[in-house]
Amino acid sequence: MQSLTMREAYAQALVALGERNPNVVVLDADVSKSTRSTLFAERFPERFFNVGIAEGNMMNIAGGLAASGKIPFVNTFSFLLTLRAGEQLRTGVAYPRLNVKVAGAYCGLSDSFDGPTHQDPMDIAVTRAMPNMVVISVCDAVQAKKVVLAAAKYDGPVYFRLNRNAVPVLWREEDPFEIGKAVWHARGRDVTIVATGIMVARALQAREMLAAEGISAGVLEVHTIKPIDVDALVEAAKECGAIVTAEEHNIIGGLGGAVAEVLGEHVPVPMERVGIRDVFAESGNYDELLVKYGMCPSAVAEAARKVLRRK
Repeated sequence: MQSLTMREAYAQALVALGERNPNVVVLDADVSKSTRSTLFAERFPERFFNVGIAEGNMMNIAGGLAASGKIPFVNTFSFLLTLRAGEQLRTGVAYPRLNVKVAGAYCGLSDSFDGPTHQDPMDIAVTRAMPNMVVISVCDAVQAKKVVLAAAKYDGPVYFRLNRNAVPVLWREEDPFEIGKAVWHARGRDVTIVATGIMVARALQAREMLAAEGISAGVLEVHTIKPIDVDALVEAAKECGAIVTAEEHNIIGGLGGAVAEVLGEHVPVPMERVGIRDVFAESGNYDELLVKYGMCPSAVAEAARKVLRRK
């Protein structure tokens, strides 16, 4: 599979959107070279605002711009958007349901060498708990472009997380993207792996491992964590009777928690969660961290075997 960075694709899509819509404005907190919003700044300097290291102020400014009819895209590292600017996101954007788009860069463990102060295993949990927020976990570069367009069309606050590193490309340009609609990458009889973000590619690899053992595993991508696709999850649970979730996030409060809520209310079946098991990670090579903290294809496959023993 070809690998590309989400942040570069996102930045290119933002420039293309700016070409078509003069109401699109972009804000950054002094990390535009990292988030790649610098591409928008170069093309539309009059519509780009670098507020400096003042993330809370940036969020409130974005709210004011949205209230004035603009479509602001707010950029910095995800942990800064959801924690340092979390109060302003809640009170100044989500509460009045303003049309602000929040791009959380360097999500999960992807800011690997900067360690736990910059890694973000909890952004989905924070934003998912905010009323009025749409929460999206992007899986590859092609999807990142589609999310920009979908977020711009949606009237209301949207948070989407972007990985720092080059990741496999699964989506095609012609694939339709719809907020709130899960996507089947493969069907299975025995177990369904419900995956989001970079874990979709790893779920597909796990599926191949399981197929070699005679286990039929489906892969359902849930890119929109909120509003979650209840119908697709219920269908998956009824079809196979066993679910594994896979995410680059704390297993508490993220995709696993959201899926467990749906299954508990509608169709309880055995379930296993793959993700960061409520710990702070260490600094190091990104791929090695993913393996150490249980987010590799073999860990997903093992979770599938485990849930099948409980089925």
